[in-house]
Amino acid sequence: MDSNDFTTKADQQLVEKFMRTKDETTFRELYRRHTPYLYLLALRLVGGAVSEAQDAVQDTWLRACKTLSGFAWRSSLRTWLAGILINRVREMNRESVRRNEEELPEEFSLPGPARASEHVDLEQSIARLPAGYRLVLVLHDVEGYTHEEIGARLEISAGTSKSQLHHARKALRAAFQGK
Repeated sequence: MDSNDFTTKADQQLVEKFMRTKDETTFRELYRRHTPYLYLLALRLVGGAVSEAQDAVQDTWLRACKTLSGFAWRSSLRTWLAGILINRVREMNRESVRRNEEELPEEFSLPGPARASEHVDLEQSIARLPAGYRLVLVLHDVEGYTHEEIGARLEISAGTSKSQLHHARKALRAAFQGK
């Protein structure tokens, strides 16, 4: 039995106990096991905005608790929770666009050219990317999703995923080259 099997088995036992008892201690254990990963993923997906990441994680847990009884274990609990989180971040991005706070341009470059003597922080550069670019870049390059998986998760074509990844990487290269 590998560690993933053990983790899934432990998660199944905790979920079953929580569904039976609604025990706060059991929920806290599930929360403790998965929230650090969810928070780091959320932080990357929202571009480093701490309060938005916290809101996304909180909403993820609220939604997960409402639908936990229907979870079929076709994936790990962590993967299922990450899917809920990704959907919530996408909703937050759409709400932001509706408020005209951000639109996704076809071409994008990071603001303020970096000089050769300046240190360029990768996390900050990723945070400055438009939401669509940032989502695809983090899901592909950080989390290891394929373009097909990203397309299915974000309801875009694999080609769109590839295009957005290309533009995100191009913007990051420009930031590092000082262009």
